[in-house]
Amino acid sequence: MTGKERISNILAHKPTDRIGLFEHFWGDTHRAWTSGEDATSEIKPGEGFEDHFNYDLSACWCFNLCADLDFVPYVVAEDEDTVTVKDGNYATLRRHKKHDSTPEHIAFDIDCREKWDEMIKPKLTDPANYRRRINFEAYRNAKAYAASKERFFFWSGVNVFECMHPVCGHVEMLIAMLDDPEWMSDMTETFAKLTVELQKILFEEEGKPDGVWYYEDMGFKNAPFMSPAMYDKFIYPAHKHTCDYAHGLGLPVVMHSCGFVEPLLPGMIDAGIDALQVIEIKAGMDLLRIFKNHGDKIALIGGIDVRCLYSNDRAVIDAELEAKIPVVKQGYAYVLHSDHSIPKTVRYETYKYFIEKGLALGSHK
Repeated sequence: MTGKERISNILAHKPTDRIGLFEHFWGDTHRAWTSGEDATSEIKPGEGFEDHFNYDLSACWCFNLCADLDFVPYVVAEDEDTVTVKDGNYATLRRHKKHDSTPEHIAFDIDCREKWDEMIKPKLTDPANYRRRINFEAYRNAKAYAASKERFFFWSGVNVFECMHPVCGHVEMLIAMLDDPEWMSDMTETFAKLTVELQKILFEEEGKPDGVWYYEDMGFKNAPFMSPAMYDKFIYPAHKHTCDYAHGLGLPVVMHSCGFVEPLLPGMIDAGIDALQVIEIKAGMDLLRIFKNHGDKIALIGGIDVRCLYSNDRAVIDAELEAKIPVVKQGYAYVLHSDHSIPKTVRYETYKYFIEKGLALGSHK
């Protein structure tokens, strides 16, 4: 089977020759595995990981949803290890200079509905900015390349939760769900409508992808950022709007979410997701439990504890894969993927072994 055929069947719970294959990596890992830093690596400089490992799918992130497209980010502070920058959402964030990490939230100018109405919403709802937000060339090239490799091709980008907190921060956003619910509903509706409008422009001009992949980190360790009731009130309508548009075009929807989001899954499934990725074990997620409770309704991508790969110990990797793959391959709706991005502490030869072992266990032949 081709990658496109395989992922199409997996998302539809139809028979395949084997489980699917995909992965995410930190930028540090790309550098280590292509520069000679990892002596075990067989990847040549400039060679894409998708080609080297023969992944079944690829994705293109081609929308810019930053509020002020004309704002030039500037450095607020800098030291040996970090740089603090103010961006086009009028947010001040500190990032580490020596390795990839989630930025530290320092300050957000948008801390009330009045500032949202004045400074942000007009920029997001101005049709004159729509085409400026789309990288047509990147999408066109990525789509054509995926087709040449017979891979399943996803449009990828953020959904509303991941649009909102860069504007006002997690704390203000979550408090406002209680204190100013109309503002939060307006934000989710604005971002959902903008996303669909941009997709309409792009897909009509450049052609549809094979599927839609949303990033939406709605959990932390052992809990989601909000209760299922709050999800249903604020986030569900936006998820349903964006999923309904994709389904109207015949496109399946994958949703990524780091953290513990299991309590939100019934709502996410009802909203229309066709697959969940990444199923983070150290946050409290459990691949086998989720497969048992929801595997008949959605495909699963991930859920293999990346800490097992940190060990670079094949016996540890064997135990993890042998406990999970023979179970989750049942039903033809699983894609092999770690539960988080692969760091450079994982040696190339370890990851290569992980793939070989996982796919052997995941064969349906």
